[in-house]
Amino acid sequence: MENVIVTGATGMIGASMIEQMVADGVHVTAVCRPNSKKRNNLINNPLVTVVECDINDLISLKEKLSSDYDTFYHFAWDGTYGDSRNDALLQEQNIHNTLIAVEVAHALGCKVFVGAGSQAEFGFVEGELSDNIPKNPVTGYGIAKYTAGRLSAVMCERYGIRQSWGRIVSTYGPRDNSYTMVMSSVIGMLNGERMAFTKGDQIWDYVYGGDCSRAFYLIGKYGKHGKAYTIGSGKSRLLREYITDIRDVVNPDLEIGIGEREYYPNQVMRLTADISELTADTGFQPEVDFKEGIRRTMEWYKGVEK
Repeated sequence: MENVIVTGATGMIGASMIEQMVADGVHVTAVCRPNSKKRNNLINNPLVTVVECDINDLISLKEKLSSDYDTFYHFAWDGTYGDSRNDALLQEQNIHNTLIAVEVAHALGCKVFVGAGSQAEFGFVEGELSDNIPKNPVTGYGIAKYTAGRLSAVMCERYGIRQSWGRIVSTYGPRDNSYTMVMSSVIGMLNGERMAFTKGDQIWDYVYGGDCSRAFYLIGKYGKHGKAYTIGSGKSRLLREYITDIRDVVNPDLEIGIGEREYYPNQVMRLTADISELTADTGFQPEVDFKEGIRRTMEWYKGVEK
């Protein structure tokens, strides 16, 4: 891996992975939206070239870039939160954009295409997630992710490109969005808020963003064609234990309201990752435990707020 393209480069996973690649001497073309507010997430390094391109105009990269790339990472996706996850037309456009990304990868000489999927592709599952279990997505987002993964594999097969897919369970860390459970809790507790939560009986798997990005990096290097890898820590705990850990790192004296909120309708109570295939094929092992990850996340956020 010497010359890589990354769409969605300013997000938590993309930006972190680019830092890891640069440390290994990889040249990266980071594709971000025009006037992106997250552009400062990208490392400033001579090995990184930033190219502005709207997600709906990826085809223009064929003209903007030269044809000497080896690997294409596609993280860019619209409609990842709230009601937009069930905007069918928007999610259909995401499928189209993924296939255009494959077309661009082929035109630029890439031999590897890696896409970012989601646990939403499985639907309601109470147990360990792996590609060996049935997929029955119920949201527009999950349906689109699953469809994009399958169709991009078919298209890559035609072009002689090795396609691999990474399904993310739950991540957290620096550069995370403020609305996620972990980041909103870190922010609220830093502000001294008494936060209310459900009973936290859910059994969950959280993986640090830097570990998740390294998993994608390794999938690009060593993943197998047509495989979809579940990306998590491989360890599960009660959600209330994660919440207590966040409090203990941010402000041990703060009172938290465990059990003061109701569960969401159709709340999934168990979501854990089987990472055995990921480990077997790529050698991936998570390195950052949850409390250390929260400490790094807190310090990052405090630095951003200064």
